[in-house]
Amino acid sequence: MFRFDDSEAARELAERARALMDEVVLPLEREVEGGTTISEDDVEALREAAREYGVYAPQVSEEYGGMGYAFDDLLPTFEQAGRSLLGPTAMRVDAPDEGNMHLLEMHGSERQKAEYLEPLVAGDISSGFSMTEPMQGAGSDPKMIRTTAERDTAEQRSTSPDPPEADKDGDEWVIDGHKWWTTNGVEADVLLVFARTDGEAHPYQGCSVFVVPSDADGVGIERDIPHLGGDPIGSTHAEITYDGVRVPEENLLGTEGAGFRHVQERLGPARLTHCMRFSGMASRALTVARSYLDEREAFGTPLSDKQHPRFELARRETELQAARALVRQAADAIAAGEKARLEVSMSKVFTANVTQEAVDTALQFCGANGIGKDLPLADFYESIRAFRIVDGADEVHLRTVADHVFEETDPDELDPVTRFGQ
Repeated sequence: MFRFDDSEAARELAERARALMDEVVLPLEREVEGGTTISEDDVEALREAAREYGVYAPQVSEEYGGMGYAFDDLLPTFEQAGRSLLGPTAMRVDAPDEGNMHLLEMHGSERQKAEYLEPLVAGDISSGFSMTEPMQGAGSDPKMIRTTAERDTAEQRSTSPDPPEADKDGDEWVIDGHKWWTTNGVEADVLLVFARTDGEAHPYQGCSVFVVPSDADGVGIERDIPHLGGDPIGSTHAEITYDGVRVPEENLLGTEGAGFRHVQERLGPARLTHCMRFSGMASRALTVARSYLDEREAFGTPLSDKQHPRFELARRETELQAARALVRQAADAIAAGEKARLEVSMSKVFTANVTQEAVDTALQFCGANGIGKDLPLADFYESIRAFRIVDGADEVHLRTVADHVFEETDPDELDPVTRFGQ
């Protein structure tokens, strides 16, 4: 197999992650009955094991409870974590908390880091990222955002005949809106809420991010949206209303009006870590399929002797290796301080399709055992389909790539073409 130019630190971390997966996570996964969710005690035991193996929250700085690894050194470990739906939870590299921790570490105030980041890293609380809105609100086109946050100053409240029962001494933000598909939203202790703060400015300059406790007055957790996937870890996707939710000025995350920039700083790396987790899932799916084909006999020989499945698995492995290369190139660009928008979009759309195809192929070749839940393939299949939608649908990323490639044309290439009337 090809070897990438990963650093020694990256390889050592990934080897410890592999050991955790092989010796702790996968054995537990195999004990979990299909269609059920692991217990909180199991989650805590997995996280304690990750600490013992030296792979717990490697992406977060040491001062906040992590291990302080460079972003491009994390990729092989994220792939190892993705080999089981339980792996990211064990290593505390699970979405959306992983991306939210990244955003809090980059732009959180010292108070926000102490109150929210450190407990998040420790696994004492969970979070949600509340950006997507129902139809005619923000989705693939986030500029359509309709959730608002308006500043309400102490001076304004002092002249009101009926001031709200809140902090009457300091300025506040009042949030009104409607979000959905907030992953972890049902159980989240804190929500990072994306809202329009300046209706006169272009959304790229008129939106901000707020830290909102989920138990704040006016936060309504309406439902867990029924959805594909999530059984082993019990993931939720919440519909949430914000009705006059008041938070103090200090709950603004980062710079007012810089919400789009902050979100992109979160989403770029998060898209790549998603790519590596799902690459790990696809890799394991192909391993399961090879093992099954090698044992299962039909028409007089093991299925692994048949040309078609051998060639199909060879294609899937080749595509997966190409995806890893794309992701590493994008990660190198981000580590060098570049926005890497094109590289991230190429990586995300290619990896999402390649990994889905790999899991689908593995499931197909395992037949009834593929759609049953004794093996992990059915759970993988349910989980991976969403990857072509979350963190930017395929079409959004293809648009980004297309805009770039169509910037360069060469009319001279068409000189030999015969045109009407010539």
